[in-house]
Amino acid sequence: MNRRQALGLFAGFVAGSPLWAQDEGVLGPVNVHEFEEAAKRKLHKLAYDFIAGGVEDELTLRANRQAFERYFLVPRVMTDVSTVDTSIELFGVQMETPIIIAPTGGKSLVFPDAELTVAKAALNAKVVCTSGGGGPEKVIADGQPLVWWSNTIGQKDRESAQGYARRMEDNGARAITITVDNQYQSNRDRNNRNRFDYGYMREGVPGDAERRKPVNPALPAMWQPHTPNLTWQYLDWLRGATKVPLIVKGILAPEDARLAVENGADGIIVSNHGGRQLDGAIASLDALPDIVDAVGGKAPVLMDGGIRRGSDILKALALGARAVLVGRAPLWGLGAFGQAGVERVMWMLGAELKLSLALAGQPGLRTVNRSLVRRL
Repeated sequence: MNRRQALGLFAGFVAGSPLWAQDEGVLGPVNVHEFEEAAKRKLHKLAYDFIAGGVEDELTLRANRQAFERYFLVPRVMTDVSTVDTSIELFGVQMETPIIIAPTGGKSLVFPDAELTVAKAALNAKVVCTSGGGGPEKVIADGQPLVWWSNTIGQKDRESAQGYARRMEDNGARAITITVDNQYQSNRDRNNRNRFDYGYMREGVPGDAERRKPVNPALPAMWQPHTPNLTWQYLDWLRGATKVPLIVKGILAPEDARLAVENGADGIIVSNHGGRQLDGAIASLDALPDIVDAVGGKAPVLMDGGIRRGSDILKALALGARAVLVGRAPLWGLGAFGQAGVERVMWMLGAELKLSLALAGQPGLRTVNRSLVRRL
């Protein structure tokens, strides 16, 4: 399916009309799970395993989803939900929904010029996009009002950290997220089994005729450093060069949440890297309530990990998240139908959240609190 056909398939979704491809007479994916299946059929196995897989035995990968199955909603009735407001203000930006596209590596494995494509989708879907850079800057340079956050795993010294912060602010980033749980390359069995070449991260997976000897193959228990020297001092380095909010991503321990705020973090993202770093780490949703309590309202707490439905988002918000980030879900849209698929996935999650709020008797996000959920 080419881009024109994909756009035709999703022509009516913004208005909420039925998802029919009029030229093909078939119904498209109706949820994120089906988008994953559609993407899996199109992607090279190396690419699919890289995106879908977790680390080692994938305990934490599964735990992220299982956590949502342990929490149940306790809806209220006889409240007026004729209109439902999903908007929030976060770091001075008014957002139509509390759903943000998370930073994800390996987009080039899924779609050509993927960072730019996802940024354009975020603009059309009216959501915040978090990126390692490249695509959002091009959209901003074109005069488009994309709201985007830059993401980094850190730099080794003050000079390079401050240079990075200044560049990102100059390029229009409205915040900087610092992913702090990526000290070393993790031990990912799927990649090891596939002898995944990390050189593909920039180039994409070559065709069979272009096969070459791996230049950086995945190996069991690779001891490959990323930013093992990162400490809380890094926040001071960035703060000395920029005024944009600094958001620490990868917090699971309440003690670290308190330290992040004490050291100047403007926000926290509860995250276990989508189950892709330390296997056996606690599920993000299970960690969320204690971190919200530890922060005590001193900074917004966000979360990612395992979100596939609008009802998942509602559970996270009820447990104290100000907003959520989704990583794999938009990638499945990207892999299935390119930009149109990303837009559809983001619209779908927002629509499901709005309906879940209404059916839970909540006219907006301001009334959502822990009384709405029970852990069974």
